[in-house]
Amino acid sequence: MMKEDCIFCKLANGIIPTRSIYEDDNFKVILDAAPATRGHALILPKEHADNLYQLPEEMAGKAFILAKRLAESMTGSLGCQGFNIVQNNGEAAGQTVFHFHIHLIPRYFDDEQGSFWEPRHYTDEILDEIRSQLTK
Repeated sequence: MMKEDCIFCKLANGIIPTRSIYEDDNFKVILDAAPATRGHALILPKEHADNLYQLPEEMAGKAFILAKRLAESMTGSLGCQGFNIVQNNGEAAGQTVFHFHIHLIPRYFDDEQGSFWEPRHYTDEILDEIRSQLTK
């Protein structure tokens, strides 16, 4: 179901024109209007879900299979040297539009884009505590 005030619902369902590169019954893939690199695209489900947690598992599976297929195709077409597939959930994780989407970001050695985070170093005790929390 579409959410009336969601811009990505409007883009995915053709209410607002886009530069679409792929479409099927479930998804529309469009070039990002403010791209990080040449060819940066977004996979947008036509049905609204705020984030991955709300997306039905079947649709999540289809979205990531599509991401893999498009990354392979785009790498060949664009001649990029690498590829980021990015999916953010929640404001703290960098989500700015609250409609589930996947960023397809071709990477080039000269694209002047940096890493998305700085690596942290934790003690063995802290790592053991985290593992314990995650395996309860």
